Amino acid sequence: MQRFTPTESEEADARDGQYAAEFLRVRQLAERGVANAQHSLGFMYFNGQGVAQSYELAVAWYRQAANAGLEHAQYNLGVMYQKGQGVDVDFAEAAHWYQLAAEQGYAAAQYNLGWLYAKGQGVENDTEQARYWFAKAAEQGDPGAQNNLGMMYDTGKGVPQDYAQAIMWYRKAAEQGYARAQFNLGLRYDNGQGVAQDGKQALGWFRKAAEQGYAPAQFNLALRYDKGQDVAADAQKAIKWYSMAAEQDHVSSQFNLGLIYDNGNGVARDEQLALKWYRRAAELGHAAAQNNLGQRYDHGQGVAQDYREAAAWYHKAAEQGFPAAQYHLALLYEQGHGVPRDQQEAIFWYRKAADQGHLRAQFDLGLRYELGQGVPQDARKALGWFRRAADQDYVAAQYMLGQIHDRDDGPAPDLLQANAWYRKAAEQGHTLACFTLGLRYDNGQGLPRDFKQALSWYLAAARQGHARAQMNAGLMFLSGQGADADPEQAWRWLSLAERSGLPGAARHLNTAAARLAPHQLAALRAAPELVPA
Repeated sequence: MQRFTPTESEEADARDGQYAAEFLRVRQLAERGVANAQHSLGFMYFNGQGVAQSYELAVAWYRQAANAGLEHAQYNLGVMYQKGQGVDVDFAEAAHWYQLAAEQGYAAAQYNLGWLYAKGQGVENDTEQARYWFAKAAEQGDPGAQNNLGMMYDTGKGVPQDYAQAIMWYRKAAEQGYARAQFNLGLRYDNGQGVAQDGKQALGWFRKAAEQGYAPAQFNLALRYDKGQDVAADAQKAIKWYSMAAEQDHVSSQFNLGLIYDNGNGVARDEQLALKWYRRAAELGHAAAQNNLGQRYDHGQGVAQDYREAAAWYHKAAEQGFPAAQYHLALLYEQGHGVPRDQQEAIFWYRKAADQGHLRAQFDLGLRYELGQGVPQDARKALGWFRRAADQDYVAAQYMLGQIHDRDDGPAPDLLQANAWYRKAAEQGHTLACFTLGLRYDNGQGLPRDFKQALSWYLAAARQGHARAQMNAGLMFLSGQGADADPEQAWRWLSLAERSGLPGAARHLNTAAARLAPHQLAALRAAPELVPA
């Protein structure tokens, strides 16, 4: 006998027929005052089962069942008032119906009522009431309530802070597969709060939450693959998890994707993908992304150069207190790029950035007080800003401090301080500081005279192309000061100084040449580009 398989359309028609028949049956019972049928009829109107969907009629039937004392109808009516479905949003009315259902032990209503007390929506904000209702629902196994109760113990909000209690409730919810609790438990293992620190456990819980699509967990998992923390570094896996979170508008994931493609970390560098992710994060208000997008427009990197657009993005980030954007905005005001040229506005933003510890802003503000540019000249204020940058090892500021302490007419003349700051800058390779320290040892100015130290610092500056340092190093090798006399080394350094046009270098170069054998001089002249070791 031939068998016939119904089509999807035929199956749908059959279902619709069943729903329609069920709707008629339930409506008859509901109209006779059967509370469960009234609730079921409300549910059918809510979902459009066997009848056209109508939130208003769903509310009407839920209300009849709720007035009869049916707790799940009271809960559903509370949800519709909370969400504004079929009625205007009314948190007080939602709280009223949740309360009735909660007092009958309905866990979902207890959980929602706890949230209303926690947020102060429709009821007075009351953390004790929030904890009470979360606890009621948590004891019935509601994972959301268990997680929220864990958070209250974690933060000490409404209860004495108790990490052990927090961990217990997080774990109960996490073991039921509740993603937020899995994430929170991962965080506790990550920072060792309430449990022994355990990176592998943290990773495991982050993964469980991430696989359920929880964006903060996906971000944390990506971060570990990005940095190689508790797992082998893997750029592709980092990109995978960042991307999943980024598509949910997780802004830190969007920004980090931008950084990965911008820097080519484990992938081919791709300016357009970097730009795409910076823009998405920037449009959601991520300050660092706004600053980076501003820089793209500022320098014409991957986009047409547009100072006005750069200024707009810098301004968004600067208003959020992002110091790099404040500094970049100050530069635009100083130069009049994309905004009217305005020294006072530039100073305003330099100061904002400097007060937050931005090194270049502190240094530039110091220079302005030093030179009286846009502000009254004030050497003492210049000294203060230079010192703030210098204390953070900003080498240019260290050198400037040396210069200020070196001046007899400055705000704080102090030769020992000057030499100390010159040394700090020189040890970071600052060319002028190296040369100045060489002079100090050469002349015994504030330091014991020491030709060997003098030559060492001259050479440090000379290798960076400082012509006077090249000349002085050449002379010391010529005369045997600080090292054995070496006319070949002397010739090399004096040759470099002479090529820089330094007066007197040619005469000393001839003296060095006269002390070399003809074949030595010929070899040196054949390869004059070689910088001495």
